[in-house]
Amino acid sequence: MLPTEEGRGLTKRVLDSASLEVPRGCLHMLLGANGCGKSTLLRVLAGLFRPDAGSVHVDAPCGFVFQNPDHQVVMPTVAADVAFGLGRYNLSATAVHAAVQHALQQVGLSDYAERPTSSLSGGQKQRVAIAGALAECPRVLLLDELTTFLDFEDQENVLHCVRSIVDESRQAGGQAATGSTAGQGHQQEPVVDQQQALEGQQRGVTALWVTHRLEELEYADSVSYMEGGRIAFSGSPDEMRAYMRRLGALV
Repeated sequence: MLPTEEGRGLTKRVLDSASLEVPRGCLHMLLGANGCGKSTLLRVLAGLFRPDAGSVHVDAPCGFVFQNPDHQVVMPTVAADVAFGLGRYNLSATAVHAAVQHALQQVGLSDYAERPTSSLSGGQKQRVAIAGALAECPRVLLLDELTTFLDFEDQENVLHCVRSIVDESRQAGGQAATGSTAGQGHQQEPVVDQQQALEGQQRGVTALWVTHRLEELEYADSVSYMEGGRIAFSGSPDEMRAYMRRLGALV
């Protein structure tokens, strides 16, 4: 079985032959110090950057959530913002409404549809951004340091939110079928019919969470450590803590 995300021998400015494999249906954290290349690798996987060399395979469609929710939450109301990305599909108003409501339910904001986005806390905005990605029924969520601008309570809420999304997806038994897309540059598989997906097709969701915070590992299924543009270590959260202790970190 192919991994949900895979990059081999990638080179892109700060990346140095970075190779990462993430199994389907898990919350995988990509840990490393600021400037090590985590966010660049995430953008390569999303297709936002093109690698100078190497190959990429990512289950499609994927959703990307940025570090600062103010760069992503742009519409006046919560419902309008979550629905924003659905405008590129030929969907009925009923299908859009159902997708928005389901996405808000997934992030614990079912009663927030008509609220002004300007009235939300940072954590609530971040969950709205996640809901916007979920509304498009992604197989993969690429999440770039979502807790950076949040206070402790909002950090915990967002972490719990993503953990719950992955767990509920796993319990629903939605496993996405993929084929080989090995080759130069960035490739994704064709997107299945969006109307069918929005009308109830279950999909397994995999989340790749970028962070520099060791304390967030308790939410992860698996972890990779990045240093100097390369993946230096991959393993379970406990194995990662042991590895970090060997490096002298206080874990």
